[in-house]
Amino acid sequence: MKILAIADIHGDSSLSKKLSKIADKENVDTIIIAGDLTWFGNPTQNLIRPFIKEGRQVITIPGNHDPETISEGIERTYHGAINLHKKTFVKQDIAFFGTGTTDWGFYEDEKQVYEELFEAHKKIKNFKKKIMVTHCPPQGSKIELMGFPGSRGVRKAIDEFKPDFVICGHMHQGGGLIEKIGETIVMNVARKHTIFEI
Repeated sequence: MKILAIADIHGDSSLSKKLSKIADKENVDTIIIAGDLTWFGNPTQNLIRPFIKEGRQVITIPGNHDPETISEGIERTYHGAINLHKKTFVKQDIAFFGTGTTDWGFYEDEKQVYEELFEAHKKIKNFKKKIMVTHCPPQGSKIELMGFPGSRGVRKAIDEFKPDFVICGHMHQGGGLIEKIGETIVMNVARKHTIFEI
C-alpha cells in the first residue's frame, strides 16, 4: 500500500490540489490527513474533493483548528473517506487507529489521548501491521529540541502498542521530521507531505 500523509492544510485548497496531483502521479492508494484540515471549520469541499478518486481511501482526524465533527462530515459526504478519530479502519492487512484530540500538556489531556488510542487499539491489537494517526507529536520526539513539548499520551501509546508508523503534525516547525522511537517510525507531516509504503 502506498500512502501520502499530510497535516495542517489549514484551508489551503491550492495545497490540496498540488498534493492530489502528486498522489495521482505516484499512484497513491491512501491519503492520511492528520488534523487541522481547516482553519476553524471553513468549508472542506475544495480541500477533500481533489483527493477523492475511485478506489482511494482518504483517512482524516480533526486537529485543534477543526471542530470534532469535521471528520464525521467528510465521511458522510465523500465515498471513500474515513473518520479515524477515536476509531479504527482496516484495509488489506493493515490496521489504522487514531485520535485528533490535542494534548496541551495537562494530565487530563494526556489521559484522554491515551484512553482514546487504547480503546481504538483494542479492536485491532492482533494485526501485525499498524499505523497510528494523531495530531500531536509524541513526547521524546526531535520536535522537543525546538522547544515544543510532545504528547505524553501519544508516547505512552507508542511504547505500549508499538505501531509500525505514527503519522502526526500540529507543530509546523517539525514538518518533515522522520525518526524512530523504539521500532516505530514517527513522521511529522505538518504542511510537508511524505509518501511511504507499507
